[in-house]
Amino acid sequence: MQPLGPGSRGPAVADVRAALRSLGLLPPADGVPDDVGAEVYDQATELAVRHFQQVRGLSVDGRVGEETYRALSEARWSLGDRLLHHDPERPMRGDDVTNLQERLLELGYDAGRADGIFGPETETGLRAFQRDYGLTADGTCGPATLRALRQLGRKVTGGRPQLLRQSASFVDSGPHLIGRRIVVDPGHGGNDPGCSYGETTEADLVLDLASRIEGQLAAAGATVYLTRGRSQDPTPAERTGFANDARADLFVSLHLDAHGSEHARGVASYYYGTGSGTSSTVGEKFADLVRREVTARTGMLDLGGHPKTWDLLRMTRMPAVRLDCGYLSHPVDRLLLLDARVRSSVASAVLAAVQRLFLPADADPPTGTFVLPGRV
Repeated sequence: MQPLGPGSRGPAVADVRAALRSLGLLPPADGVPDDVGAEVYDQATELAVRHFQQVRGLSVDGRVGEETYRALSEARWSLGDRLLHHDPERPMRGDDVTNLQERLLELGYDAGRADGIFGPETETGLRAFQRDYGLTADGTCGPATLRALRQLGRKVTGGRPQLLRQSASFVDSGPHLIGRRIVVDPGHGGNDPGCSYGETTEADLVLDLASRIEGQLAAAGATVYLTRGRSQDPTPAERTGFANDARADLFVSLHLDAHGSEHARGVASYYYGTGSGTSSTVGEKFADLVRREVTARTGMLDLGGHPKTWDLLRMTRMPAVRLDCGYLSHPVDRLLLLDARVRSSVASAVLAAVQRLFLPADADPPTGTFVLPGRV
């Protein structure tokens, strides 16, 4: 869809304003009928969209593109508004699905992560709950299932159920990389160069970086796949679909950044999360590990880790992280990124972070010190 922004008009704008009003983010002005100005994307609409994007973990630009429009549509649904079931062709998405997933997880059932997408893991968790409660285990959340869910209190305490389950799974799988499947996703590509400075483009630098990471991970025993070559520019759906089809253990997306401010610099990491407690717990841990390893080995500024609901992080079926490795618009970051030795250090940092992710807590070395045997 064509992004909507200040000055846009038409039925699509009216639909956005209606969604914002239903969420309580855009109350009508006193004495002004609802239909007056309903098709105009004004300043109040932009501010409401920015607020919505911030709360939902989207990129905050005040414009309504495909992701923001889809998130607005999903936010309209509350648990009980409709029958929920698994449709392999068109998976149901919405806040009601998120609420169902969170409820099942609180009761101790493995429904996958609470991402608002009714997939096979959610259906499996729902069927298990229905069997245990004496209901018809049809995998459909209807009135009887809703009544049962509302009658039960929380059963899992002392931590997020996903964190307990995923952490145990990773430790049990062993501290080695042999046999691990890791997808490395160099951003942009093809006709999309990303941000640039002179002849230097984000697409070229992250592809070089991805190749270095591929080499180091493969040498450590992992099986590594890149989502693109030099001439391709897959869509986010194609990138996540590739990782899901590969049944990857980890997904790492590489980007650079640029900004008009002369002070913008540093390394940031992103993982799936809504900012309200729902997140990919292993993804959050890996995002923290890889960012801290990169900053420790390169001296770049640490900009922290942030939860986001971008489709690139949400649609993957494995822990996924986006790593923004610096700002091409900043002279210091740019000088570092153009140095092949620094890019090799970043690749070593990613390798160390991946290895540390699989180590038990009592065997995890300090940040910036981990070296694989034979790589002194």
